[in-house]
Amino acid sequence: MSPTITEVDVYDIRFPTSEQLDGSDAMNPDPDYSAAYVVLRTDAPGGLAGYGFCFTIGRGNDVVAAAIGTLRPYVVGRSVDSVTGDLGDFYRLLTHDSQLRWLGPEKGVMHMAAGAVINAAWDLAARQAGLPVWELLSGMTPEQIVAMVDFRYLSDALTPDEALEILRRAEPGRAERAALLRRDGYPAYTTEPGWLGYSDEKLTRLAKEAVAAGFGQIKLKVGGDLDDDLRRMRLAREAVGPDIRIAVDANQRWDVAAAIDWMSALAPFDPYWIEEPTSPDDVLAHAAVRAGQPVPVATGEHVANRVVFKQLLQAGAVDFVQIDAARVAGVNENIAILLLAAKFGVPVCPHAGGVGLCELVQHLSMFDYVAVSGSWENRVIEYVPHLHEHFTDPVVMANGRYQTPAAPGFSARMTPRTLTDYRYPDGPVWTARQELTR
Repeated sequence: MSPTITEVDVYDIRFPTSEQLDGSDAMNPDPDYSAAYVVLRTDAPGGLAGYGFCFTIGRGNDVVAAAIGTLRPYVVGRSVDSVTGDLGDFYRLLTHDSQLRWLGPEKGVMHMAAGAVINAAWDLAARQAGLPVWELLSGMTPEQIVAMVDFRYLSDALTPDEALEILRRAEPGRAERAALLRRDGYPAYTTEPGWLGYSDEKLTRLAKEAVAAGFGQIKLKVGGDLDDDLRRMRLAREAVGPDIRIAVDANQRWDVAAAIDWMSALAPFDPYWIEEPTSPDDVLAHAAVRAGQPVPVATGEHVANRVVFKQLLQAGAVDFVQIDAARVAGVNENIAILLLAAKFGVPVCPHAGGVGLCELVQHLSMFDYVAVSGSWENRVIEYVPHLHEHFTDPVVMANGRYQTPAAPGFSARMTPRTLTDYRYPDGPVWTARQELTR
C-alpha cells in the first residue's frame, strides 16, 4: 500500500545578504536572499519527504509562503504513488484550478507557489526512486517526458509530435553523454565578481580568482551609471584578459533607446551577452534591443511562463534562454521551455545564484544535455558561491564546472539548523538583528 502525504509544511526563510551587498544590482540594491520553503511530509517508514521552494529577495516572502499554503488541500491525503506516478497530472492539478489560476493566469505569486510544490513532488519522486532528478528525467522515455508538458498555447510553435522527434533524436547518445557529465561536469560561469555594490578592488580580485578557479566566463552587473560601467568593464577586462568571456546584466533597468545606447558604448569591451536589458514581459523591446546594437541578448529569469518564452523565440528576440528553476511552475514547465529552445536552436544558460537555485537548476541543464539538446556548446550554468552550506546536498564545483549530483532528490533540502536559525521573523538570526536596531 502506498504511503500518504500527511502534511505540507511551509517556512519563511530569509538570509541577511543585504549587509554585505551580495546580490546587489541596479534594480535590486539591497536583497535579502530568501526562500518560501515547502516540505511534503509522508507517513512512509524512514521519513520519506519531498522538498522545494520559491526564491525571493526578502519582503514578500511571506506572501509566497501563504500562496503555497492555499495548495495544501490538493496535496494532503493523496497517496505518494498517485503523485509520483503521474507528475504530469499533478502539475495540471495545481496549475489548472480555475479560481487560483485567475490570479495569474499562470504567472506571478500563485504560479511560483505551484512551482514550489511541483518541484517538491519531483524531489519526492526522485528520493522514492533513489535517483537524482537529472537521472530520473534522463531515464524517462520520450513519451513519458512529453506527457509532463502542457502544450496548451504552444502548439503553434511546438507540437507533441515535434517534441517527441527532438527527444527521440537525442536518445542514441544518452548513456555516453551521461558518462561524460559524470567525468567532466557541466560548464559554469560566475557572477561573484560583478555585484554592483562591490568596490573596484574587490571586483578585480574576484575576477582574477574566478579565472584561477577555472571559470571561462564571468558576469558584471551594469545599469547604474554609464561612466561607472565603462570603468568596471575596463578593470574586469584587464583582470581576466581577452579570452575570458564577460557577460553583463542590466536587471531590467532600461527602455529600448537607453539599452541600445548603453550597450553600444560597452561593446568595445566585447560583452558576451546583455542580460535582461528591459522589461521581461516586453518581447518586442527585446527584439528591438537585439537588432539595435551588437551584443547578443539573454533573458528569462523573470519570464513568467512558457508562453512568453515561446514568443521570445518566435520573435527572434533572444540569443540565450535563461530558465529559472523556481520562477515558472516547476520542472514540468521548464521541460516545455527546454523543448522550445531546442526546437528554435537557442542555447539555454540558466539563471542561478540566489539561495538554492544553483542546487536546482543543475539538474535541468544536465537533463537538457543528456536527453533534449544533446549539446553543451555555448551553454553554461550561472554559479554564485552564496548560501550553499544551508543545503544537505550542496552543489560541488571543480575547475569551473558543476559536478553531477549523486544523492537522490532535487538537491533542495535545507538543513534543520537553517530552518531554525533563519526562520523569519522569530529565528535567532533575525531576533538578534532586531535587538541591534533598537
